Amino acid sequence: MTTKLFQPYKIKNVTLKNRVVMSPMCMYSSTGQQGFVEDFHMTHYISRAVGQVGLIVVEATAVTPQGRISAQDLGIWSDDHLPQLKKLVDGMKQYGSATGIQLAHAGRKATVNGEIFAPTAIAFDDKSKTPISMTKEQIAETVQAFQDGAKRAKEAGFDVIEIHGAHGYLINEFLSPLSNKREDEYGGSAENRYRLLGEVIDAVKEVWEGPLFVRISASDYHPGGLAVEDYVPFVKNMKNQGVDLVDVSSGAVVPARIHVYPGYQVRFAETLKEQANIATGAVGLITNGLQAEEILQNERADLIFIARELLRDPYWPRTAATQLGENIVAPKQYDRGW
Repeated sequence: MTTKLFQPYKIKNVTLKNRVVMSPMCMYSSTGQQGFVEDFHMTHYISRAVGQVGLIVVEATAVTPQGRISAQDLGIWSDDHLPQLKKLVDGMKQYGSATGIQLAHAGRKATVNGEIFAPTAIAFDDKSKTPISMTKEQIAETVQAFQDGAKRAKEAGFDVIEIHGAHGYLINEFLSPLSNKREDEYGGSAENRYRLLGEVIDAVKEVWEGPLFVRISASDYHPGGLAVEDYVPFVKNMKNQGVDLVDVSSGAVVPARIHVYPGYQVRFAETLKEQANIATGAVGLITNGLQAEEILQNERADLIFIARELLRDPYWPRTAATQLGENIVAPKQYDRGW
């Protein structure tokens, strides 16, 4: 019997050959500071496709120049980004991986020159720049930028789009009462704090028919902040709007001490899968094939997002298969070695 980790998984019109997902991780490698894919990105992502990862999600890719976490981040705010993004997608697909991209805006955690933006003019910490509280016009422009990014992602040939709503970046800042002190229709109640994400989802859905994921931070780890229970109604809204899966991470909207241990975020994915009746991805110190298989077999999540372990081992699917006594097909170039 095939282990669940290596069973195909179908979402809408896309079938992943296994349940292993490369989690989006910033590489800070756009050396020209214009957001372009460079040689490093080609080597980095395509090697994970050679390693037989089922879905590769390209790192946080900024929908505006001021939405970059750093000046070395990838961008998708211009048609000029498309040729190299297309080349990257083609390179990954030739080895059988499905391809995804995470559309992002860093909000008050942007470290680029010039003004930065947030729901409220509160700095992340005492070392960070104070952002400008966004006007409604700027909010509308940002929603449009996410839609334009989705159009370009489609043109580049990506199979999956993930909206970055986690880790203290712009959308997460609107969701959390710790960072959103607005008194208009984008702040105050949970319904109002969700409004920006809701508008971004609707805007993306207007131009995108494929699988749509949202990454969330299911706990703020801070008094007065959001806990996983607060995310249940948010995630129900996402499902009603047509989101196919939530990629469940946690933390980073405010400085907080987080107790980490193997699988420390899986319980959040499990809770939302059960209570919001939506497919979930589990992430966070998942390093072993047996650990991943347990999560899937006990229906705690539907996909396994591997982050740093894939930085250490580009061929982690083979490692996990060996741990599980599973045979997977090697790329023909590596057949004699595998």
